[in-house]
Amino acid sequence: MRRSSRPAWLSSTALIFYALVLGVACGFAFPAETHPAAYETFRFLSRAFISLIKLLIVPLIFSTIVVGIGKTGDIKAVGRMGVKAIVYFEIATTAALALGLTIAHVVRPGEGLRLPPSGEALSKPKTLVETLLHLFPSNVVDAMAKQDVLQVVVFATLVGVAAAHIGAKSEPFLKVMNSVVAVMFQLTDYVMALTPLGVFGAMAGSVAHHGLAVLGSYAKLVASLYGALLLFALLVLVPALTIARANVRLFFRKIREPFLLAFSTASSEAALPRALEKMVEFGVPESVAGFVIPAGYSFNLDGSTLYISLASLTIAQAAGIRLPLSTELVMMLTFLMTSKGVAGVPRASLVIIAAGCASFGLPGEAGVAMILAVDELMDMARTSINVMGNCVASVVVARWEGVLGAPVAVSDENAPGRELARKAAP
Repeated sequence: MRRSSRPAWLSSTALIFYALVLGVACGFAFPAETHPAAYETFRFLSRAFISLIKLLIVPLIFSTIVVGIGKTGDIKAVGRMGVKAIVYFEIATTAALALGLTIAHVVRPGEGLRLPPSGEALSKPKTLVETLLHLFPSNVVDAMAKQDVLQVVVFATLVGVAAAHIGAKSEPFLKVMNSVVAVMFQLTDYVMALTPLGVFGAMAGSVAHHGLAVLGSYAKLVASLYGALLLFALLVLVPALTIARANVRLFFRKIREPFLLAFSTASSEAALPRALEKMVEFGVPESVAGFVIPAGYSFNLDGSTLYISLASLTIAQAAGIRLPLSTELVMMLTFLMTSKGVAGVPRASLVIIAAGCASFGLPGEAGVAMILAVDELMDMARTSINVMGNCVASVVVARWEGVLGAPVAVSDENAPGRELARKAAP
């Protein structure tokens, strides 16, 4: 990852906060009723940014799933440690989804926000059989053209499994797909460079249309996420460390630096080298930390999956749509699958939410534009929990394997973990 030469007050995060404050001021100064041209300009900025995000959905999801499964989907090759890591990943992310759903139903952060129901939202809901049949695409090109994320995920999963099964013969194909992933990540960087404009338009449009009262509803949404993430750490991560018989206080001291780095940059990759190093210092063998933590960046997005479930139900509540529990569970399963592999993409959760909401009849574009106004605040929190969750995973797997050692001190450049961190640096 290239280090930015810009000063801190001109960093991407700082620019987004400036855009947030400026959006509030401009939205208040130019209300929609008296300044319709300004309001349409605000809407254009947010909608154009969301359209660019939607442009990334199919190639990004397809390529990351194929590469992820193609390289690690062979359970025999991954081995015993891989199986244990995957089991823990799925338990943790499922707990995150369940907690996000629970908080959304209890707090109902979307009730103070308003979205017009989309045409898809008013259509007749599918039966269970229809939903299951819909998983299997008869025309994958048509599924991609319609951005049907369910069918794209199924097709990508089957392609990844086939690539893993044939082994060395699939290496040229996986190299091409890996190149596609790299190109899509770079394209996403270009799109996300426009985030301040999108945030400005979304916040200014919301305030211009709803007035300053909308800020109270946004505060409720942000507080709901931070509270849910804190509960997840206390109810899932700390008990996992306790079960693994790890020193909880020492663990939190060790991860303080990568945690704060992830929070301030809203980037999991920025914290990866230090997270690897600190976990080796904590007593996790290099072989375990070097496998579990990078794998977790694709398969163990605790903070992101919790946010996705909370945000999707917030959008449904804001649109006045009541989803049956069965639909919510299928939607969460879809989010669980589509969130894999995009941890290195800033605000990739917006892409997942936009695609998933559209697939289940929710106003995805308008909904993402709504939460975009405060997404930076939420991205910082969920990214730091992603990093913490992966560090916990490495400790749990090391204990499960019986190889968790005593903490070691690092005092020089050749100490354990330092070379591993350098190799893993993006």
